[in-house]
Amino acid sequence: MKVVIVESPAKAKTINRYLGDGYHVLASYGHIRDLPPKDGSVRPDENFAMDWEVASNSQKHLKEIVDALKGADGLILATDPDREGEAISWHVLDELQRRNVLNGTSVERVTFNAITKNAVLEAMSHPRELDQELVDAYLARRALDYLVGFTLSPVLWRKLPGSKSAGRVQSVALRMICERELEIEKFQAEEYWTVGANMTTSTADKFSARLTHLDEKKLEKFDLNDAAKAERAASAVRSGQFTVTSVEKKSKQRRPYAPFTTSTLQQDASRRLYFSARQTMDIAQKLYEGFEIDGETVGLITYMRTDGVQIAGEAITAVRELIGTRYGAKYLPDSPREYKSKAKNAQEAHEAIRPTDPRRTPDSVARYLSADQLKLYDLIWKRTIASQMEAAIMDQVAVIMSTPDKHTQLRANGSTIVFKGFLEAYEDTAPTGTSDDTPDEDGAGNILPPMSEGQNVGVGDVKPEQHFTQPPPRFSEASLVKALEEKGIGRPSTYASIIQVLQDRQYVSVDSRRFTPQDRGRVVTAFLESFFLRYVEYNFTADLENQLDEISGGRLDWKKVLSDFWHDFAAAIDGTKDLTRTVVIDAVDALLEPHLFPKREDGSNPRACPACADGRIGLKFGRFGSFIGCSNYPECRYTRPLGAAEPGEGEVLDGPKELGKDPETGLMVTLRQGPYGPYVQLGGEEVLPAPEPEPAADGKPKKKAAKKKGPKPKRASLPKGTSPADVDLEKGLKLLSLPREVGMHPDLGEMILAGIGRFGPYLKVGPTYYSLKEDDVLEVGLNRAVTVIAEGKKGPGRGGGSAKTLGDHPDDKKPVTVRSGRFGPYVQHGQLRATLPRDMDKDTVNLEEAVAILAAKAAKGPGKPKAKAKTKAKPKAKAKKKTKTKAKAKAKSKAKTKTAVGDKETLSDTPET
Repeated sequence: MKVVIVESPAKAKTINRYLGDGYHVLASYGHIRDLPPKDGSVRPDENFAMDWEVASNSQKHLKEIVDALKGADGLILATDPDREGEAISWHVLDELQRRNVLNGTSVERVTFNAITKNAVLEAMSHPRELDQELVDAYLARRALDYLVGFTLSPVLWRKLPGSKSAGRVQSVALRMICERELEIEKFQAEEYWTVGANMTTSTADKFSARLTHLDEKKLEKFDLNDAAKAERAASAVRSGQFTVTSVEKKSKQRRPYAPFTTSTLQQDASRRLYFSARQTMDIAQKLYEGFEIDGETVGLITYMRTDGVQIAGEAITAVRELIGTRYGAKYLPDSPREYKSKAKNAQEAHEAIRPTDPRRTPDSVARYLSADQLKLYDLIWKRTIASQMEAAIMDQVAVIMSTPDKHTQLRANGSTIVFKGFLEAYEDTAPTGTSDDTPDEDGAGNILPPMSEGQNVGVGDVKPEQHFTQPPPRFSEASLVKALEEKGIGRPSTYASIIQVLQDRQYVSVDSRRFTPQDRGRVVTAFLESFFLRYVEYNFTADLENQLDEISGGRLDWKKVLSDFWHDFAAAIDGTKDLTRTVVIDAVDALLEPHLFPKREDGSNPRACPACADGRIGLKFGRFGSFIGCSNYPECRYTRPLGAAEPGEGEVLDGPKELGKDPETGLMVTLRQGPYGPYVQLGGEEVLPAPEPEPAADGKPKKKAAKKKGPKPKRASLPKGTSPADVDLEKGLKLLSLPREVGMHPDLGEMILAGIGRFGPYLKVGPTYYSLKEDDVLEVGLNRAVTVIAEGKKGPGRGGGSAKTLGDHPDDKKPVTVRSGRFGPYVQHGQLRATLPRDMDKDTVNLEEAVAILAAKAAKGPGKPKAKAKTKAKPKAKAKKKTKTKAKAKAKSKAKTKTAVGDKETLSDTPET
């Protein structure tokens, strides 16, 4: 019996079927161990020694492997064929050796690019040893990420309260998003005009043309920059007599795209299917691991983490045969097409992403896949087929028309597809985010009537049209992934997790599928640019990525790379120890000035405090983050959140504003200004009188008792965009009533709540939150709430995921739903919830399976409460004393790392433990 190790249980189940008797296939469930998340896990002073720790949830899986190896004939490591897969195999082997489990058992490494029977059996017949160079590259990458994260992040915590973390690639991606936003903010729109004319041939055929030359001079983009110039040009066209002076015809070929890599798959799935990078990779993983088709589990696509664009010879043969059969011989080139990657640091180790069998058309597998799985498979299948098809051929026509004196010239363009070629299988889509709205100069899709030189044409309606240049678009997931890859930053397989971290840390938000940097992210970026510029530079990060690739190729020593990096990085970290809070604030404030305090059209000072006569507003740091405050604090208490609009007339709150009394409680409702925005408050912080001190036995009065504060008053933030001037008693009471009940969801049978949380307005049904961006949280009704929930606009950082109804429960006809939670997917019926087994996909689970899982959970009953430990009175007292001592020590330690400044609490430079 040989033991085979793979990553996932689904993969293990499939390969076990392929190999049959004589093999026992087990899953490691990904990495079995990692660096402990604490200081000292990587020790540069000990030649970069690294401590590894088996994860608690991996102990069970590791024990199964250890037990299976007792009496086994050999160990076969069959994890994924990339650097990460090699690392998982190395971790398993290293941990088994450390535990003295192998005892001379032979160890082999096999890799396959597709989970099909032929691919797996072929791999088993060609085993190899572990690739130590790939392992070294993994160790270097992991050590670098640890050293940057665990060394730089504490600096952020100390110097920038409210900051979450920094990362080697994460911070560079964030800088890219922030720089694009700054470009947009600095952008000055420029006006320009074009002149179009409706023309007619002698046979009454109509077509459109545009003005290109005026006064014998070619018009540049901004030559017509106002209405007067545009009207003069239009008059010249109206009064002109035009003759065709030139007819240019040419054919243009458009060659097909290469098959998908990880990066291009993420880009196209985002652009065409509106999938996030993480969603794309999750679905691709499932397509790779496979489905049961005609009684056999088979992977539908090849390995999805790859930079290669080449595909295997037998796959090319199968694709060409399908093209000839399905589309015809004219769509098949004389010879196969070959592709080479253009990426800076591409690894050509494995194939592009393609169907394992091109004959499995999307239609033939549709019944086995969910809707999203089918969409992605269809995209991969079509891209692969199109990559081996003939080029598309287009006829382009350009007609030049001039006045007899050549002073005025018009041009008409037309373009038609003569032969669709690869577009028959893979229709192209225009890239999103064009920089301006200039007319299409190729005339795509515009068919011109037949014309010849010397032919007279008539002028019809002439229309000058105003345009304005547009700022560069914000990054979408597709364009960000493309930019990161073009600059050689990070690895495409990590982009999905990096993008998710930026959102989870609230460094960026996503609106209309575009990234907008949040002020927290901009502050972090400004700090890094001020004090760690080298480590967020694009070329430095790309060069480091190239060095990691050199390590994997055996051309660089991994510890030498780490040593060179750490020498300079540690010095940069040490250089921040003496940085004062004032120096940091001044540096970040200066970099963010164009964003926080943009120039005003009237020329007035944007930093003048709106609440006092001579104050200067600037960036301030508080306990929970950054805000704008006045230099005259504490005399002037004006504050506003970062990114909030400047207050208008009557909007500055200099102290609490009374709105009126709550009719139910009789308490005063006030409108107040906090460091993170305006809010309404019910009542005030009343101080209860302390009891008089009783005299002690010696007649001396005891120490005066401390005053006790009453209960904290209820507060509610104003929704984003709401002016304090618009808030009256009625609106204040509505805000204080949140969260409110909207109504019962007609399908889920649960109450829908509407409220305002840390991420803004939301709807909540069961455990699931949904962002409410376009609707008023105080007015949204049941019908609209159900629509928002159906559209699945799930809020950031909120567990639950959107619910999918599987059907009605056979007992009470109430809906059974499947959802995503903090600890994985689960099914729910009423208040009963049950987690799905690890090997069950939430996209394919059906009603019958869900009912069975819920029944099993119901049979177990509620969990047993933990029994209270029985202790004697005396030991209990000791334990209590010990607890008090610990609490006192903890408070003392905490006091050392925190310093009170006025009414704010700020972190000192002392590292936290």
